Amino acid sequence: MKTLIALCVALLCATPTFAARTYEGEEAAALRCANMLAYTAVTLARADMIDEDQKNVMLSITVLILERHVTGTRAEKKAAMGIVRDRRDIDATLEDYRLNAAKCLVQFPIN
Repeated sequence: MKTLIALCVALLCATPTFAARTYEGEEAAALRCANMLAYTAVTLARADMIDEDQKNVMLSITVLILERHVTGTRAEKKAAMGIVRDRRDIDATLEDYRLNAAKCLVQFPIN
């Protein structure tokens, strides 16, 4: 996990528009959790494995994690989420969800 976080930080530094914004530690982990939940929600909904309401709940959790556990502007968070998303394929993301979704909700509470 620390390797992934370091890699995300390096990628964020390489992004010209947001070169000054670097996420590390807990914030980088929160970004990974938010990405995992959002990517999984959209994927499961597209496969008709969850309904629209369930998808929206998962996406709302993603927004709350970003709002409460990640600093920066909305644009910076969006750019960081894109970088995290592009680093992982769907199989890795679904495996991450299977192994870590519950841990993420404990580590990054939304209430």
